[in-house]
Amino acid sequence: MASIRTRYGKLTIDFRYLNKRCRETTAMEDTPNNRKKLEKAIERMEAEMLLGVFDYAKYFPKSARLAEIKAAENQINAVSSKAPVFSKYCEIWVADKEIEWRSSYAEKIRIVIRKYLTPYFGTIPVINIKKSDILGFRSSLAKVTYGNNQECLSPSRINQIMTVLRMILDSASERYDFDNPYKNIKSLKEGRIEVTPFSLEEVQRIITSVRDDFKPYYTIRFFTGMRTSEIDGLQWKNIDLQRREIHIREALVNGVLGGTKTYGSDRMIQMNDRVYQAFLQQKSLNNGKSDFVFCNHDGGPLDYRLVNKRVWHPILRFLGLTPRRAYQTRHTAATLWLAAGENPEWVARQLGHSTTEMLFRVYSRYIPNVTRRDGSAFEAMLERLTTEELAHEQ
Repeated sequence: MASIRTRYGKLTIDFRYLNKRCRETTAMEDTPNNRKKLEKAIERMEAEMLLGVFDYAKYFPKSARLAEIKAAENQINAVSSKAPVFSKYCEIWVADKEIEWRSSYAEKIRIVIRKYLTPYFGTIPVINIKKSDILGFRSSLAKVTYGNNQECLSPSRINQIMTVLRMILDSASERYDFDNPYKNIKSLKEGRIEVTPFSLEEVQRIITSVRDDFKPYYTIRFFTGMRTSEIDGLQWKNIDLQRREIHIREALVNGVLGGTKTYGSDRMIQMNDRVYQAFLQQKSLNNGKSDFVFCNHDGGPLDYRLVNKRVWHPILRFLGLTPRRAYQTRHTAATLWLAAGENPEWVARQLGHSTTEMLFRVYSRYIPNVTRRDGSAFEAMLERLTTEELAHEQ
C-alpha cells in the first residue's frame, strides 16, 4: 500500500514495486488539493500493478531509478516466459515429489489440487501469484460448504489446503528464483481436537452387545488404541501370542497396504489379558483363511466404511449412545490408561506418539474427571500435614 509523505515541501510517494521499495518526489506542493490528486494517481498505479500493465516511466519519466527498474522488469519477464501456469507446475511438482509419498497421501494431495487450488490459480503463471491472491483464496475457502448440513470448512481443513499451496510455492520460488508470496502468512488458529471417549461402562456394553464375529475386533480396538488403518491392516505374522506382543508395521489405507502413518507409528503394543483372549477367539474364527487378523468372507481385508455402516453405528443406535466415529476407540484407550494411572510415556509409546506432548494436549482435560487428580490429592496432603501438626502440639 503506497503512502504519501513530504520532503522539502514537496509530496513524495512511498511504494513497493517488483519487491523493491520506491520513493519518488513529485513537483507538487503539500496542499490538501494536491494530496487528493496524488491519492487518485496512486489508486490508478496500484490497479495497473495488479493487472501487470504498470509503466514506471509514464508516472516518473525523470526518475533516477528508471534503468534499475527496467532491468528488473526484463529479468522478471525472462523468468516469466520460462515459468508455467500454476496448473502445469502442479503436475511437475507432484511428479517430482510422488516418489517420497505413500499412495494415500499422494491421492490427498491430488484431491486438494484438483478440487481447490487449480480452479482458483490454474491459469495464473506461478511466478505472478501475489500475496493478495493467496489471502483472497483463503478467505474464499471459509465460504465453501459441504455435506447435507452444508457445513463450512473447519480451520483445520483450511490449513491443510493452504499447506499444499505453500509447499507448491516454496518449490516454485526455488526453481524459478522469485520471492515466495506465501512468506509471513500464518496458519489459522485451530480449536481443540474433538475427543469424546467412551466410559468403561459404555465400552463393556458395546463389547457385550455387538455381533459375536466382531467382539474380538472391538475388544482389541478399545484396549490397544490402534488406528483404524492399523487394525484393518494387521496380519498374523505381526502377532506374537507367546510374548503377548502386537507389532505395528503396516497400515491399510483405501484398500492399499503400506507403511504406517509416521515413523513413530511403527511400534510394539503389549497385550493385556482381555486383548490376548480376543486374539485367541479371533484365531478360531479366522481358522487360517486369511493372512489378515480381521478379514471379510473372501479373506480380504475389512472395508472400514462397510464396518461402520453395518456394525459400528447400528450398535451405538441400539444402545442409545451418542453417535461418534469409530476412531474414538483410540481416544478411549488413551483416557482409560491414563485414568488407571499408567505412566504417560508408556501410554505415548503404545499409541505411537514420539513424545508425551500430544498426549497431554489432547487428553489432559479428561483425566481429572476420572482420576480425581484435580487438586484434591494435594488438598488431602495438606489436611494430613495439619492433622500431624495438631497431634504434635498436643
